Amino acid sequence: MSQQDDDLDFETTGHEWDGIKEYNKPLPRWWLYTFYLTIIWGIGYSIAYPAWPGISGATAGVLGFSTRGEVAADIAAVEEANAAINAKLEATELTQISADADLQDFAQNAGAAVFRTWCAQCHGSGAAGAEGYPNLLDDDWLWGGDIEAIHETVTVGIRNTENDDARYSEMPAFGRDELLEEAQITQVVNYVMSLSGEAQDASLVADGAVVFEENCAACHAEDGTGDRSQGAPNLADAIWLYGGDYDALMDTVNNARFGVMPAWGKRLSEAEIRAVSAYVHGLGGGEVLTD
Repeated sequence: MSQQDDDLDFETTGHEWDGIKEYNKPLPRWWLYTFYLTIIWGIGYSIAYPAWPGISGATAGVLGFSTRGEVAADIAAVEEANAAINAKLEATELTQISADADLQDFAQNAGAAVFRTWCAQCHGSGAAGAEGYPNLLDDDWLWGGDIEAIHETVTVGIRNTENDDARYSEMPAFGRDELLEEAQITQVVNYVMSLSGEAQDASLVADGAVVFEENCAACHAEDGTGDRSQGAPNLADAIWLYGGDYDALMDTVNNARFGVMPAWGKRLSEAEIRAVSAYVHGLGGGEVLTD
Protein backbone atom coordinates (compact mmCIF):
# COMPACT_ATOMS: atom_id res chain seq x y z
CA MET A 1 0.00 0.00 0.00
CA SER A 2 1.74 3.16 -1.17
CA GLN A 3 -1.02 5.79 -0.81
CA GLN A 4 -0.84 8.52 1.79
CA ASP A 5 -2.57 7.77 5.11
CA ASP A 6 -5.14 10.51 4.41
CA ASP A 7 -6.28 8.59 1.30
CA LEU A 8 -6.92 5.29 3.16
CA ASP A 9 -10.43 3.94 3.76
CA PHE A 10 -9.22 2.08 6.89
CA GLU A 11 -6.79 2.80 9.67
CA THR A 12 -3.45 1.10 9.51
CA THR A 13 -1.87 -1.03 12.21
CA GLY A 14 1.15 1.21 12.31
CA HIS A 15 3.32 -1.50 10.82
CA GLU A 16 5.30 -0.61 7.74
CA TRP A 17 7.69 -2.64 5.54
CA ASP A 18 9.57 -0.82 2.82
CA GLY A 19 6.79 1.71 2.50
CA ILE A 20 4.06 -0.89 2.56
CA LYS A 21 1.54 -0.37 5.35
CA GLU A 22 -0.91 -2.85 6.85
CA TYR A 23 -4.64 -2.22 7.05
CA ASN A 24 -6.32 -2.59 10.42
CA LYS A 25 -9.48 -4.08 8.99
CA PRO A 26 -12.05 -5.70 11.33
CA LEU A 27 -12.79 -9.40 10.90
CA PRO A 28 -15.94 -10.30 8.96
CA ARG A 29 -18.97 -10.49 11.25
CA TRP A 30 -19.88 -14.00 10.04
CA TRP A 31 -16.43 -15.21 11.10
CA LEU A 32 -16.69 -13.53 14.52
CA TYR A 33 -20.16 -14.97 15.13
CA THR A 34 -18.92 -18.45 14.18
CA PHE A 35 -15.97 -18.05 16.54
CA TYR A 36 -18.22 -16.96 19.41
CA LEU A 37 -20.52 -19.92 18.73
CA THR A 38 -17.59 -22.37 18.96
CA ILE A 39 -16.66 -20.88 22.35
CA ILE A 40 -20.24 -21.28 23.58
CA TRP A 41 -20.37 -24.83 22.18
CA GLY A 42 -17.06 -25.70 23.89
CA ILE A 43 -18.28 -24.45 27.25
CA GLY A 44 -21.54 -26.37 26.84
CA TYR A 45 -19.67 -29.55 25.87
CA SER A 46 -17.37 -29.24 28.87
CA ILE A 47 -20.39 -29.02 31.14
CA ALA A 48 -22.37 -31.83 29.50
CA TYR A 49 -19.63 -34.39 28.79
CA PRO A 50 -16.40 -35.66 30.40
CA ALA A 51 -13.80 -33.07 29.48
CA TRP A 52 -11.36 -31.74 32.03
CA PRO A 53 -8.70 -34.13 33.33
CA GLY A 54 -7.99 -34.34 37.03
CA ILE A 55 -5.60 -36.30 39.24
CA SER A 56 -7.57 -39.54 39.27
CA GLY A 57 -10.08 -38.96 36.49
CA ALA A 58 -11.89 -36.43 34.34
CA THR A 59 -14.96 -34.34 35.05
CA ALA A 60 -18.00 -36.60 34.61
CA GLY A 61 -20.31 -34.17 32.82
CA VAL A 62 -23.95 -33.55 33.77
CA LEU A 63 -25.22 -36.07 31.18
CA GLY A 64 -23.21 -38.89 32.79
CA PHE A 65 -21.94 -40.10 29.40
CA SER A 66 -19.13 -42.67 29.43
CA THR A 67 -17.45 -44.36 26.49
CA ARG A 68 -16.37 -47.13 28.87
CA GLY A 69 -19.97 -47.48 29.95
CA GLU A 70 -21.10 -47.79 26.34
CA VAL A 71 -18.51 -50.47 25.65
CA ALA A 72 -19.49 -52.33 28.83
CA ALA A 73 -23.14 -52.16 27.80
CA ASP A 74 -22.32 -53.49 24.33
CA ILE A 75 -20.28 -56.35 25.82
CA ALA A 76 -23.11 -57.17 28.23
CA ALA A 77 -25.59 -57.20 25.35
CA VAL A 78 -23.42 -59.60 23.34
CA GLU A 79 -22.92 -61.85 26.36
CA GLU A 80 -26.65 -61.92 26.96
CA ALA A 81 -27.30 -62.77 23.32
CA ASN A 82 -24.75 -65.61 23.47
CA ALA A 83 -25.66 -66.83 26.95
CA ALA A 84 -27.65 -69.82 25.74
CA ILE A 85 -25.07 -71.14 23.29
CA ASN A 86 -22.22 -70.47 25.74
CA ALA A 87 -24.09 -72.52 28.34
CA LYS A 88 -24.50 -75.29 25.77
CA LEU A 89 -20.79 -75.09 24.95
CA GLU A 90 -19.89 -75.48 28.62
CA ALA A 91 -22.26 -78.42 29.07
CA THR A 92 -21.16 -80.34 25.97
CA GLU A 93 -18.37 -82.88 26.15
CA LEU A 94 -15.28 -81.47 24.49
CA THR A 95 -15.06 -84.37 22.09
CA GLN A 96 -18.70 -83.87 21.05
CA ILE A 97 -18.51 -80.19 20.14
CA SER A 98 -17.60 -81.00 16.55
CA ALA A 99 -20.63 -83.29 16.26
CA ASP A 100 -22.98 -80.30 16.56
CA ALA A 101 -22.55 -78.15 13.43
CA ASP A 102 -24.00 -74.98 14.96
CA LEU A 103 -22.02 -75.35 18.16
CA GLN A 104 -18.82 -76.11 16.26
CA ASP A 105 -19.32 -73.06 14.05
CA PHE A 106 -19.87 -70.85 17.09
CA ALA A 107 -16.85 -72.33 18.90
CA GLN A 108 -14.62 -71.76 15.87
CA ASN A 109 -15.64 -68.12 15.50
CA ALA A 110 -15.59 -67.35 19.21
CA GLY A 111 -12.31 -69.23 19.63
CA ALA A 112 -10.72 -67.29 16.77
CA ALA A 113 -11.68 -64.03 18.51
CA VAL A 114 -10.20 -65.26 21.81
CA PHE A 115 -7.05 -66.39 20.04
CA ARG A 116 -6.54 -63.07 18.27
CA THR A 117 -7.04 -61.21 21.55
CA TRP A 118 -4.98 -63.31 23.96
CA CYS A 119 -2.82 -65.81 22.06
CA ALA A 120 -1.65 -64.21 18.83
CA GLN A 121 0.95 -62.06 20.61
CA CYS A 122 3.05 -65.18 21.19
CA HIS A 123 1.82 -67.76 18.69
CA GLY A 124 1.33 -65.31 15.82
CA SER A 125 -1.85 -64.19 14.10
CA GLY A 126 -1.78 -67.32 11.96
CA ALA A 127 -0.75 -69.58 14.88
CA ALA A 128 2.51 -70.55 13.16
CA GLY A 129 4.47 -69.57 16.26
CA ALA A 130 8.00 -68.16 16.44
CA GLU A 131 11.28 -68.99 18.14
CA GLY A 132 10.34 -70.10 21.64
CA TYR A 133 6.60 -70.15 20.86
CA PRO A 134 5.13 -73.39 19.48
CA ASN A 135 3.63 -73.71 16.02
CA LEU A 136 0.01 -74.76 16.57
CA LEU A 137 -0.54 -75.75 12.94
CA ASP A 138 1.56 -78.90 12.93
CA ASP A 139 1.07 -82.19 14.78
CA ASP A 140 4.07 -81.82 17.08
CA TRP A 141 2.55 -81.50 20.56
CA LEU A 142 3.93 -81.45 24.07
CA TRP A 143 1.49 -82.73 26.69
CA GLY A 144 -0.89 -83.92 23.96
CA GLY A 145 -2.73 -82.50 20.99
CA ASP A 146 -6.25 -83.85 21.42
CA ILE A 147 -8.91 -81.34 22.42
CA GLU A 148 -8.99 -82.39 26.07
CA ALA A 149 -5.21 -82.05 26.38
CA ILE A 150 -5.32 -78.65 24.69
CA HIS A 151 -8.13 -77.56 27.02
CA GLU A 152 -6.06 -78.52 30.05
CA THR A 153 -2.96 -76.78 28.75
CA VAL A 154 -4.89 -73.57 28.10
CA THR A 155 -6.55 -73.77 31.52
CA VAL A 156 -3.50 -74.43 33.70
CA GLY A 157 -0.70 -73.06 31.50
CA ILE A 158 2.93 -74.13 31.39
CA ARG A 159 5.63 -73.58 34.04
CA ASN A 160 3.85 -70.63 35.60
CA THR A 161 3.41 -69.74 39.27
CA GLU A 162 -0.28 -68.95 38.94
CA ASN A 163 -1.62 -72.49 38.94
CA ASP A 164 -0.37 -75.39 41.04
CA ASP A 165 -1.45 -77.79 38.31
CA ALA A 166 0.48 -76.04 35.53
CA ARG A 167 2.20 -78.28 33.02
CA TYR A 168 5.75 -78.57 34.23
CA SER A 169 9.05 -79.87 33.02
CA GLU A 170 12.55 -78.53 33.44
CA MET A 171 15.65 -79.41 31.50
CA PRO A 172 18.95 -79.31 33.41
CA ALA A 173 21.46 -76.67 32.37
CA PHE A 174 24.20 -79.17 31.65
CA GLY A 175 26.88 -76.61 30.94
CA ARG A 176 25.99 -73.74 33.23
CA ASP A 177 25.58 -76.05 36.21
CA GLU A 178 28.66 -78.07 35.24
CA LEU A 179 26.78 -81.34 34.92
CA LEU A 180 28.68 -82.22 31.76
CA GLU A 181 32.09 -81.29 30.48
CA GLU A 182 32.40 -79.08 27.42
CA ALA A 183 33.61 -82.00 25.31
CA GLN A 184 30.60 -84.10 26.33
CA ILE A 185 28.23 -81.29 25.41
CA THR A 186 29.84 -80.99 21.99
CA GLN A 187 29.48 -84.74 21.52
CA VAL A 188 25.84 -84.94 22.53
CA VAL A 189 24.92 -81.93 20.39
CA ASN A 190 26.40 -83.64 17.36
CA TYR A 191 24.51 -86.81 18.22
CA VAL A 192 21.21 -84.92 18.54
CA MET A 193 21.84 -83.22 15.20
CA SER A 194 22.35 -86.65 13.63
CA LEU A 195 18.88 -87.79 14.73
CA SER A 196 17.12 -85.60 12.20
CA GLY A 197 19.88 -84.44 9.88
CA GLU A 198 23.62 -84.19 9.61
CA ALA A 199 25.97 -83.69 12.52
CA GLN A 200 28.52 -80.91 12.37
CA ASP A 201 31.22 -83.44 13.26
CA ALA A 202 30.23 -87.01 12.44
CA SER A 203 33.22 -88.38 14.35
CA LEU A 204 31.63 -87.27 17.64
CA VAL A 205 28.25 -88.93 17.09
CA ALA A 206 29.14 -92.30 18.62
CA ASP A 207 30.49 -90.74 21.82
CA GLY A 208 27.51 -88.38 21.86
CA ALA A 209 25.16 -91.36 21.80
CA VAL A 210 26.71 -92.60 25.03
CA VAL A 211 26.36 -89.18 26.67
CA PHE A 212 22.75 -89.01 25.48
CA GLU A 213 21.89 -92.45 26.85
CA GLU A 214 23.33 -91.61 30.25
CA ASN A 215 21.93 -88.11 30.62
CA CYS A 216 19.08 -87.44 28.20
CA ALA A 217 17.28 -90.69 27.36
CA ALA A 218 15.34 -90.71 30.63
CA CYS A 219 13.23 -87.83 29.31
CA HIS A 220 13.75 -87.84 25.56
CA ALA A 221 13.62 -91.66 25.20
CA GLU A 222 16.40 -93.89 23.97
CA ASP A 223 15.68 -93.11 20.33
CA GLY A 224 15.22 -89.38 20.97
CA THR A 225 11.53 -89.35 20.12
CA GLY A 226 10.68 -87.67 23.42
CA ASP A 227 7.93 -88.11 25.97
CA ARG A 228 5.04 -85.71 25.57
CA SER A 229 3.54 -86.71 28.93
CA GLN A 230 6.41 -84.95 30.68
CA GLY A 231 6.92 -82.24 28.08
CA ALA A 232 10.12 -83.70 26.63
CA PRO A 233 10.36 -82.78 22.92
CA ASN A 234 10.90 -85.22 20.10
CA LEU A 235 14.48 -84.64 18.94
CA ALA A 236 14.21 -86.79 15.84
CA ASP A 237 11.53 -84.99 13.82
CA ALA A 238 13.47 -81.87 12.70
CA ILE A 239 10.93 -79.63 14.46
CA TRP A 240 12.71 -77.23 16.80
CA LEU A 241 11.24 -74.71 19.21
CA TYR A 242 14.46 -72.76 19.73
CA GLY A 243 16.36 -73.80 16.60
CA GLY A 244 18.13 -76.99 15.58
CA ASP A 245 21.41 -75.64 14.28
CA TYR A 246 24.69 -76.26 16.09
CA ASP A 247 24.82 -72.93 17.95
CA ALA A 248 21.19 -73.08 19.06
CA LEU A 249 21.57 -76.64 20.36
CA MET A 250 24.79 -75.76 22.17
CA ASP A 251 22.94 -72.93 23.90
CA THR A 252 20.04 -75.24 24.77
CA VAL A 253 22.22 -77.96 26.29
CA ASN A 254 24.46 -75.47 28.11
CA ASN A 255 21.76 -73.23 29.56
CA ALA A 256 18.46 -75.15 29.15
CA ARG A 257 15.15 -73.61 28.12
CA PHE A 258 12.23 -72.63 30.33
CA GLY A 259 9.30 -71.23 28.38
CA VAL A 260 6.26 -70.06 30.35
CA MET A 261 2.61 -69.92 29.28
CA PRO A 262 0.01 -68.16 31.47
CA ALA A 263 -2.81 -70.07 33.10
CA TRP A 264 -5.96 -68.83 31.44
CA GLY A 265 -8.36 -70.57 33.81
CA LYS A 266 -8.92 -67.45 35.91
CA ARG A 267 -8.67 -64.96 33.06
CA LEU A 268 -11.12 -66.46 30.60
CA SER A 269 -14.53 -68.00 31.09
CA GLU A 270 -14.95 -71.75 30.69
CA ALA A 271 -16.86 -71.12 27.45
CA GLU A 272 -14.00 -69.00 26.09
CA ILE A 273 -11.42 -71.66 27.01
CA ARG A 274 -13.50 -74.35 25.34
CA ALA A 275 -13.97 -72.18 22.27
CA VAL A 276 -10.27 -71.41 21.85
CA SER A 277 -9.42 -75.06 22.51
CA ALA A 278 -11.77 -76.09 19.72
CA TYR A 279 -10.30 -73.42 17.47
CA VAL A 280 -6.69 -74.48 18.08
CA HIS A 281 -7.63 -78.15 17.73
CA GLY A 282 -9.17 -77.39 14.34
CA LEU A 283 -6.17 -75.49 12.95
CA GLY A 284 -4.75 -78.62 11.39
CA GLY A 285 -2.61 -80.29 14.02
CA GLY A 286 -5.31 -81.43 16.40
CA GLU A 287 -5.35 -85.10 17.27
CA VAL A 288 -8.15 -87.57 17.90
CA LEU A 289 -8.62 -88.39 21.57
CA THR A 290 -7.14 -91.76 22.48
CA ASP A 291 -7.41 -93.61 25.76
